[in-house]
Amino acid sequence: MNPRVIVVAVGVLAAHAVMLTAAWLHRNAPPPKSVEVQTITAQLITPAPIAQQVAAESIPQPAPPKPVPRVKPKVEPKPVPKAAKPTPQPVTQSPAPSPTPAPAAADPTPAPAAPAPAAPAAAPGPARETMQVSAPKNVPTLQCNFVKPDYPSMSRRRGESGTAYVHFVVGVTGKIESVTLAKSSGYQRLDDAAVEAMNATTCRPYIENGQAIRAARTQPYSFGLTD
Repeated sequence: MNPRVIVVAVGVLAAHAVMLTAAWLHRNAPPPKSVEVQTITAQLITPAPIAQQVAAESIPQPAPPKPVPRVKPKVEPKPVPKAAKPTPQPVTQSPAPSPTPAPAAADPTPAPAAPAPAAPAAAPGPARETMQVSAPKNVPTLQCNFVKPDYPSMSRRRGESGTAYVHFVVGVTGKIESVTLAKSSGYQRLDDAAVEAMNATTCRPYIENGQAIRAARTQPYSFGLTD
């Protein structure tokens, strides 16, 4: 016989033997134990009534303790040391010099008299001012280029007329130093026009004895409707 076929037949027989042995063991095995089932019981807790919660919330809570204010210690001012008063020192008086005895007259001839001290020189007096501002001299005429005043148009329409007298002072250089209204024409506009014309006037210095002096004069300004 073929040895290969023998090996296959032996293997098949061995497999059947194993299967039969397993079936026999399974049949003779004890029945399985029953599994106990444990039951767990759960109980729900009913929540507290709403009234109890409200009552619990309405109970006043104790107020928190108030903070104790912190007291700052008082700072006492430091005493200011007083300045010591100076102790007056006693004034030491020097002893008066003893009088020197006069020497005895050895010679009866009198000593010559000491020369009299020279008289002190007289103190110089205060320097006089070299220039003195003299009062202006009223003169009848002055060499001036008088400016004719403008007749105010409002005065023409209203028929205002009159004569304004303006007093002015001419300095030593010929410059007009001051202008004042000496007599009004009766209308403010006419007076202002006369003063303005005098301020625009130029003059020459007034010469007297070959020297320029301050001079004053009053100039009339007439305003007529026929001008």
